[in-house]
Amino acid sequence: MSMIKSLHHVGVAVSSLDDALKTYKSALGLEPTYVKEVKDQKIRVASFRLGESSIELFEPTDATSAVAAFLAKRGEGLHHIAVAVDDIRAMLEAAQKAGATAIDREPRVGAEGQLIAFLHPKSTRGTLVELCQG
Repeated sequence: MSMIKSLHHVGVAVSSLDDALKTYKSALGLEPTYVKEVKDQKIRVASFRLGESSIELFEPTDATSAVAAFLAKRGEGLHHIAVAVDDIRAMLEAAQKAGATAIDREPRVGAEGQLIAFLHPKSTRGTLVELCQG
């Protein structure tokens, strides 16, 4: 039985959050639920609520951030999928026992204040997976 409850959000890396916000508003008619900086991740994030899940757009605020490296290597686009779980520590342990590589050995606080942890894309068939507790 899966410990995953639902799709939490889809993360999209952008080079300019302001430009991306204009595009999502004009092309899709979406208004952000919030726009904020997450200093420890060196990003600025905008979230659009879509029913039970959301789309998160984020831009790097520092050239040394993981998102800046992603943009330099792959350009703008899908960065990760995030799934909601009840017990992030149990999910991390189960995923690692099944062969997944955890980027975060311990959960940390994400943009919405919930605990998050990432699984490395090399161990999840090329997709960065974020676990979100709550």
